[in-house]
Amino acid sequence: MRKISAVTLFESLASGVRLDIYRLLVRKGLEGRVAGDIAAALDLPPTNLSFHLKAMTQAGLLTVEQEGRFQRYRANLALMQDLIAYLTEECCAGNPEQCAVPRRAKGTVPRTPSTAKTA
Repeated sequence: MRKISAVTLFESLASGVRLDIYRLLVRKGLEGRVAGDIAAALDLPPTNLSFHLKAMTQAGLLTVEQEGRFQRYRANLALMQDLIAYLTEECCAGNPEQCAVPRRAKGTVPRTPSTAKTA
């Protein structure tokens, strides 16, 4: 992935509404959701949703498929994996296996060397 592509993706996600849309679609996986269901789930007016879906589709974050009179949207998970790989490709001087950090539970504070001594 090129830097300009990564910047475009981050710009597209730099909205609370778009981040909510993407996370909702990630939860639905390959099933995706039709636009009306997305609007209902996030309590968004259809015109507002349409604006965000169009921008996210143009950025490549979403795919869309026509199903009769509906449009089904899916998160482009492969692209997100590429973005994550781009962000972490130089982790630990090119040795990402050394950077493996266990995933924290929600709401926990990461332990740093200074907090580990006092804990």
